[in-house]
Amino acid sequence: MKNQTKAIDTPFGKSDVYGSLSMPVYHTAAYEFETAADMADAFTGRVIAPDYSRVMNPTVMYLEDKVKAITGASNVVAMSSGMAAISNTLMALAAAGKNIVTSRHMFGNTFALITDSLKRFGVEPRLCNLLDIDEVKSRMDENTCCIFLEIITNPQMEVADLKALAALAHEYNVPLVADTTVIPFTQFSAKELGVDIEVVSSTKYLSGGATTLGGLIMDYGTTRGFGQRIKNEMLFNFGAYMTPHVAYMQSLGLETLDARYRVQSQNTLYLAKKLCTLPQIKKVNYVGLEDNPYHAMAEKQFGKTAGAMMTIDLESKEACFAMINNLKLVRRATNLFDNKTLAIHPASTIFGNFSDQERAAMDVLDTTVRLSIGLEDMDDVFEDICQALGRQVDE
Repeated sequence: MKNQTKAIDTPFGKSDVYGSLSMPVYHTAAYEFETAADMADAFTGRVIAPDYSRVMNPTVMYLEDKVKAITGASNVVAMSSGMAAISNTLMALAAAGKNIVTSRHMFGNTFALITDSLKRFGVEPRLCNLLDIDEVKSRMDENTCCIFLEIITNPQMEVADLKALAALAHEYNVPLVADTTVIPFTQFSAKELGVDIEVVSSTKYLSGGATTLGGLIMDYGTTRGFGQRIKNEMLFNFGAYMTPHVAYMQSLGLETLDARYRVQSQNTLYLAKKLCTLPQIKKVNYVGLEDNPYHAMAEKQFGKTAGAMMTIDLESKEACFAMINNLKLVRRATNLFDNKTLAIHPASTIFGNFSDQERAAMDVLDTTVRLSIGLEDMDDVFEDICQALGRQVDE
């Protein structure tokens, strides 16, 4: 079956007693067992059966099964947020004395997790240019526990060669861990590109209009002991499992993800081309544009679509603030891939707690506005951006 069919028609783990077409929401904390032996088997993992909803719930398991069917992952674990997926994954791989090889180009909280939170527990961040394989190799040693990256960095829009990084990671017998949130896993195979562990903020495309917070870990079974540690240690000890209501909403969102994404990605390319014509905009950064330096690599790895995130650069921070303040249709909000188009100034918000020097090293510029493109008519969005820029120029 094709991915869209799997997203809709993956069967339930057990038939619903009433024949429900949608997986019921099992709003319960605990489950009754027939015998003490049955209970012992469930708690020790000898049988796959829910025992406590902090670590296993039928509604959440159904979402995991759908994602597993689509991606071909050996294990899928649904978490309470995208950051929970990233932090639990890295905690499962790292230990005091280990190091994580990664880039300065990534989402602000992910960067802070690796360079601050994990560092306090003795895990060394090794920051390098992931576009330069020789430099990456020079940062690796016997204590490296993984290479971590975003497939399209937020907000720099950088695209690295996943197969080259995977080959290097595997040379050192460590996994390549990729945050693939920017391009839906329905559109390409991370596994075929050499990714060992895929993490996703399911809050984004999957939730279907920013309805819920969630995260996913897709384990492709190539990293020894990882799947067991995530399920038997991280879930039990950190308690970041997805809730059943969220899983229900995101299962429904997954059913319409492909249709929504096709419109959003087409909208983004259409708008990006139109924004290139505006003299107030100094740069439009979208890998779907043919003159983008990462266009060829993105198309080779992820196919013909390039996601629904872009950035634009204006003359100054003041110009960015003025444009954002003047928007009437586009919403001033964080998040990505809502049904609504959103605008944010990353340097003063997502990266607002970093110093000027840190932001400069991360290539987070004061002149950049990030746009997440929604499902509206893009002519209306374009007109709104034009009037926001025009009013700024008039004043």
